[in-house]
Amino acid sequence: MSGKAIRVRGVVQGVGFRPMIWHLARQHRLTGSVWNDAEGVMIHAFGSDEDMEAFIRQIPLQLPPLARLDSLEVQYLNAMPDDEFHIVASREDHSVQTPIAADATTCPECLAEIADPANRRYRYPFTNCTHCGPRLSIVRRMPYDRCHTSMAEFAMCPRCQQEYDDPADRRFHAQANCCPDCGPRLWLEDGGRSTLNCNDPITHTAELIRQGFIIAVKGLGGFHLACNAVDPDAVARLRQRKQRYAKPFALMARDAEMIARHARLNEQETRALHDKAAPIVLLAAHGMALAPGVAPDDDKLGFMLPYTPLHSLLMRELDAPIVLTSGNISDEPQCTENDEAREKLAGIADYWLLHDRTIVNRLDDSVVRLMDGKIRLLRRARGYTPEALLLPAGFESADNILAMGAELKNSFCLLKNGQTIVSQHIGDLENAAVQHDYRNAVALYRQLFGFNPKRIAVDLHPGYLSTQYGQALAAAEQAQLVAVQHHHAHLAACLAEHGVPLETHPVLGAIFDGLGLGDDDTLWGGEFLLADYRNYTRLGHFQPIALPGGTQAMREPWRNTFAQLLHYFDWPALQQEFAELNIMRLLAGKPLDTLATMIARNINSLPGSSCGRWFDAFAAALDLHGEQVHYEGQAAIALERLATPLFADEQPYPQAWAIDNSVGLSVLRWQGLWQAVLTDLKRGTDKVRIAARIHHSLVAATVELLLRLSRQAGADCIVLSGGVFQNRLLLESVSQQLRQAGKTVLSPQRYPLNDGGLALGQAVIAAALSIKGK
Repeated sequence: MSGKAIRVRGVVQGVGFRPMIWHLARQHRLTGSVWNDAEGVMIHAFGSDEDMEAFIRQIPLQLPPLARLDSLEVQYLNAMPDDEFHIVASREDHSVQTPIAADATTCPECLAEIADPANRRYRYPFTNCTHCGPRLSIVRRMPYDRCHTSMAEFAMCPRCQQEYDDPADRRFHAQANCCPDCGPRLWLEDGGRSTLNCNDPITHTAELIRQGFIIAVKGLGGFHLACNAVDPDAVARLRQRKQRYAKPFALMARDAEMIARHARLNEQETRALHDKAAPIVLLAAHGMALAPGVAPDDDKLGFMLPYTPLHSLLMRELDAPIVLTSGNISDEPQCTENDEAREKLAGIADYWLLHDRTIVNRLDDSVVRLMDGKIRLLRRARGYTPEALLLPAGFESADNILAMGAELKNSFCLLKNGQTIVSQHIGDLENAAVQHDYRNAVALYRQLFGFNPKRIAVDLHPGYLSTQYGQALAAAEQAQLVAVQHHHAHLAACLAEHGVPLETHPVLGAIFDGLGLGDDDTLWGGEFLLADYRNYTRLGHFQPIALPGGTQAMREPWRNTFAQLLHYFDWPALQQEFAELNIMRLLAGKPLDTLATMIARNINSLPGSSCGRWFDAFAAALDLHGEQVHYEGQAAIALERLATPLFADEQPYPQAWAIDNSVGLSVLRWQGLWQAVLTDLKRGTDKVRIAARIHHSLVAATVELLLRLSRQAGADCIVLSGGVFQNRLLLESVSQQLRQAGKTVLSPQRYPLNDGGLALGQAVIAAALSIKGK
């Protein structure tokens, strides 16, 4: 008999890891014990060398569905062997060093139980086990024990308690374990807050949806608004009441077969739909049409599958998909409390499907899209958060850094013990309710992970509310403040995700987004950087063009069109030559003299190299949302959609761009592209062809400049990131052409390309600066 002490780190608490070890040890005739502690799980095992080796080999092969193994260390143990193998009580203060698992979609075993009339959990909408169900959404503090969750108020009945106490049961230490006798309950209310007298609230809800009503449904991480997705009147009423006039709605379907009636999906997308995170997957619309109001002006549909028993039971009663959009007024956080939903969703919902389990932590649905052969997260929230990222070599000593994230699509990041935990998607901090939610989430995460930052990383832009909050925290807690340039953070986040070591050669990056403050106090957004984790050099950028009206230029694309044309051409002559174009007629009705004066005098019209505003300008020229956009990226998305059908058949415009090196940097100028587009419009060329040619011109210019800079800098690894690269045509074409030229291309997958991934980059840059370089 020999003894081994086996240290296991990763997502190994609250996921059925100890019962798995218990079963495995018994199979291999080992004695000893296993317990949770401050670092993860500790195993003391005794047995023959042969059995011990077989046992250790099997640990990474037998992981429970929600577990993740980061490291496994084995040492000899000089102690007396036990008589059998035990699961022993957790050691004190095991809470703050080990990750919490993310909320997970209902497992097959639980689905089978709710479908079995002979099972005591038949049709019970809160069925869960160690392999599935709520985690972050219900936890108030650590350790992750029932008494520290919103399940504390539900005392387990004897049968549930027996399951909870039995290591051989898959509900052993399942903190949310419950049944109809002892768990949360579900009921249906009307607009007068009266409970409907119905035998089965879910069946009744399905019937109301079929009749065209809008239902507020309390889910896992917040409320949703549901209606029949094939009912045009119901969808139109939901848009009007919710004041969401353009942005596509999310959808839920019973199964992949139902989705395939309305969208095209391949094997990778099907796997993503069935993933334990159950994200919304953006798919190409195809086949039977849904109500036109589901996704106006978009060729994609965002589908997800049921991820709780409640959703599964509801969808089994319906023969068509439902809209399942966040339960809020547009731009506000989704409701999480019953009274809040009754008040705020009055006038939107007709009925409320409610339950009495408290949602502690708001979680939006995550969104993914297949691009360049990889499933990529565009919004990271339910199902992924708070999974930790183990940082690459060199960051082992990094600790106690809080990164505050961006202004839009905010998430924040905790860096501790060489790992990062990026929060769920919080939203746009311009909204006061979102900002309140942001501060509460920061406080909760700090409590959950026992976190007191020594360094606080913020965006360089002093006007960001996240920056201002970070500054206030740093002053209050005497933490070091680290200001991080926006586009450098995008690049560094991608490096960290892909495991690039701290001490690495600088890589080249094309970072295209809306706006970020540069180190020269100008607005950047179409950037070519040479960078590592600590330093960056700006090698090139788009031609800076005035943004007349400041933030108004983000909301009214015609302003960007005018600014571009005014910059590159003699405006009176251009007006005369192209007077019959729709864009010129639109501009003729605008206060152009005032705008020209503002630009000339630099009054609220700072120049910016934004690629996002570049897209807006060309979209407006092609009559796509030129007057106003209702959500960020709407015009650019419309331009991508327009270009898609003929993209494979087109080429770049000749002489569409020029690379100007007169200022010491490589500046992409677009006069030739504007001349070609206006000329094509005057000729009456199909706008689909024009949009495709615009995309090809951007791709060709980007690749040409990247290859030129790559030769000059001796950098063969290239990062593509920033929100603009959510454009599939752009990301795929640039990536493919760079790979054909022999370059290594990195782009975000597990963290968003947009500002939702910015906090990760801020954190690793602050960490790198704190670690002494070689």
